[in-house]
Amino acid sequence: MRLLHKELNVEKSEILYHKEFTDEVLDRDFEIKGGKWVAENGWLTGENPENCPGMILLRKNFSGNVMLDFEAATVLPCTHDINVMWNGSWNEEKNMRDVAYVAGIQGWWHGKVGFEKSPEYKLNVATQIFDFQPGKIYRVQTGSIDGHIFVVIDGRLVLEVTDPDPIDSSKYGRIGFEAYCSKLRFRNFYVRRPYWERTEEKYIPEF
Repeated sequence: MRLLHKELNVEKSEILYHKEFTDEVLDRDFEIKGGKWVAENGWLTGENPENCPGMILLRKNFSGNVMLDFEAATVLPCTHDINVMWNGSWNEEKNMRDVAYVAGIQGWWHGKVGFEKSPEYKLNVATQIFDFQPGKIYRVQTGSIDGHIFVVIDGRLVLEVTDPDPIDSSKYGRIGFEAYCSKLRFRNFYVRRPYWERTEEKYIPEF
């Protein structure tokens, strides 16, 4: 998978976490912060009718560069907002997400693949280039390498951005799923340490 100045190899990326979603796994490994989340037949289903993040977080922190690798779909009639968070934190006093990277599909109110940096939300990137189909299962790979954020859907790089002021990934390591006025389901979830090699970028003359 080619990123700007990087070749990302998913198969060589170390698996930091992978478990099938069950009631036991949800009770032991996750913490519900908002919305309703249940495990059934290997799927994690979340629903939240409110216009706010309904989140479920892994209890364990995963610091450093991470990539989330999973399958996801909206649950019809829901048509929008498959969202995830990494390199994150939670403000217990305000009961809301604090510092974090957030990526999503069919979100940002106008059907966009996007990315935002919490809590100030001064870094936002989004595009409508992806032809999303409600209810369809997509494989999503998203994460960051030293502030180089990427979103890959079904093997296609849809979005990448470089953060000039990267989150300190040694300090912030919360990971979570988010339903924002949406109903979603996730399965085959992996947290990986992205393996990559630096590449030289140059053009070969065409004329």
